[in-house]
Amino acid sequence: MMNNQKITSLHLDVLKEIGNIGAAHAATALSDLLNKKIDMRVPKVEMVSFHEMMELAGGSEKVVVGIYLRIEGDTEGSMFFILPVEQANRFIQRLISDESFNFNDNPVSELGLSAMQEMGNILSGSYLSALSDFTGLKIYPTVPGISVDMFGAIISIGLIEISQVSDNVIVINTSIFEEGVEDSEEVRGHFFLLPDPDSFESIFKALGVS
Repeated sequence: MMNNQKITSLHLDVLKEIGNIGAAHAATALSDLLNKKIDMRVPKVEMVSFHEMMELAGGSEKVVVGIYLRIEGDTEGSMFFILPVEQANRFIQRLISDESFNFNDNPVSELGLSAMQEMGNILSGSYLSALSDFTGLKIYPTVPGISVDMFGAIISIGLIEISQVSDNVIVINTSIFEEGVEDSEEVRGHFFLLPDPDSFESIFKALGVS
């Protein structure tokens, strides 16, 4: 079992490289979906404490749009993609061509929710496919769920297992923007990757950096 001290800058560099490959695949899929040239990058991958993770999301009581899924197969864990509500609104408004869409509405438009879930499918699937290709491990995402809630409530689903042996998670910072448009508004989100305790070692062993 890997503990926090064994996660090195080399491990994070490898995850960043995998993230950028996954991001390139996701950008292609999003470009087709939006009929616009979309670029997506992973400027930084870091290991942070639970407290720092809460701060990155704006605090445990910050209302966000969260896409979450379980990772199954040769390695297991939880993955979350978190966007501030304001950025999620703007992205989905463009995606469904409806400037009135708002995740704060009650009830939320089913079309908008479906569009956000499809975005979650693309992003998580692209990243996990890249991770699977690099490691040779069979990794399968479950169907993503979506929630508009306080960040602390959403992320607590994945903390139950990992908090027993660790107090850190992997954060994959993500930047999405329209390529070639000078005033394109950048959408910045965070992937939080929470492998189950024994999965850290199997991932890095498969990558040859255990």
